[in-house]
Amino acid sequence: MHEFDTHTTFRSHAPGYWPAEAMEQWHDHRWQLRNRIDSLADLEAKLVLSDEERAGVLLAGTKLAMAITPHFFNLIDRENPDCPIRRQVIPRIEEGWNAPEEMADPCGEDHHMPVPGLVHRYPDRVLFLVTDRCASYCRYCTRSRVVSGVGEQQLETHWEAAFRYLETHTEIRDVLLSGGDPLLFSDAKLDRILSRLRSIPHLQFLRIGSRIPIFLPQRITPELCDMLKKHHPLFISIHTNHPRELTLEVRDALARLADAGIPLGNQSVMLRGINDSVEVQKALVHKLLMCRVKPYYIYQCDLIHGSSHLRTPVASGIEIIEGLRGHTTGYAIPQFVIDGPGGGGKIPLNPNYVIDSSPSHVTLRNFEGNLFEYPNPSPIQPDDLLSLRHRALAKAR
Repeated sequence: MHEFDTHTTFRSHAPGYWPAEAMEQWHDHRWQLRNRIDSLADLEAKLVLSDEERAGVLLAGTKLAMAITPHFFNLIDRENPDCPIRRQVIPRIEEGWNAPEEMADPCGEDHHMPVPGLVHRYPDRVLFLVTDRCASYCRYCTRSRVVSGVGEQQLETHWEAAFRYLETHTEIRDVLLSGGDPLLFSDAKLDRILSRLRSIPHLQFLRIGSRIPIFLPQRITPELCDMLKKHHPLFISIHTNHPRELTLEVRDALARLADAGIPLGNQSVMLRGINDSVEVQKALVHKLLMCRVKPYYIYQCDLIHGSSHLRTPVASGIEIIEGLRGHTTGYAIPQFVIDGPGGGGKIPLNPNYVIDSSPSHVTLRNFEGNLFEYPNPSPIQPDDLLSLRHRALAKAR
């Protein structure tokens, strides 16, 4: 079987690199967190590192910490130095170089923060940064300046001031909890936060952005799901970049969330050598739909410091959308977006399907490259309306 074919099925990956006795606690998310790979010694005990990786790990403590859950670590193909899982979570020396175009805060969040921890960039919705910790740390993290506790800044969240801001700004209808990862909180703490938000009448729906279902599916317990479904309408956006990440354990965790009535969407980031091909993206979106997750966004990788080795040309994202549109079900096609550098918000990019336009018609290209003319509406003439009225009156008699 071709290596790629293994990514089209759901497989279990426990316990892999860990001793057999680890199986007794493998499904306990607290054990998973206690046993994360977070040091050079841990990593070298299980993998042969390249010189670039070893140097990257040594430098990681000054920028973005390294931490990898056992579950996610087991997805690494140790025989493949270019393994798409490995490249997402194991630091490389390239992270230490900042390209001229890169920024500490590429989405301009700090400049749209009326209250520490609350980002109000769009008219009717806010981003609520509730924690700076994650189960594992993605090496392209757009908030590496504040996430993991070793970056350039410390995350400050003024809880009561944030709640007061939400209470007084009645134009806000949508709150996205992110960070860091909100699902690292205990059920009780998360319940208190969601309950406080639900007490604000003009907040119509709540969202949680989380990679916990991928990094730590054991955390998605029936008790957590029972608590979350009290706060509907509640949406969860997960973050999956490669089909290998969708294991049996992840599929079952997502099923528990979906069965609790929580709509699920996926956000991917375009990453060089990881998911920058139509073949990989098609396998990913198909597996997501099998997990009842709607492919929502593909992001162009933000201009975060030290990410140039992972960023792809913008044209790659457009080519992927073109390779999906018309070649698979519409539900499987995400929107490709760039977050405008410095705080411009999400800007959608699509292949050019409008070839020409005039007052009378537009010329369109379909997914096969064929051209079609679509007429613009013809204005109805007064004489035609008068004739129709006469016909209607005649029928009335």
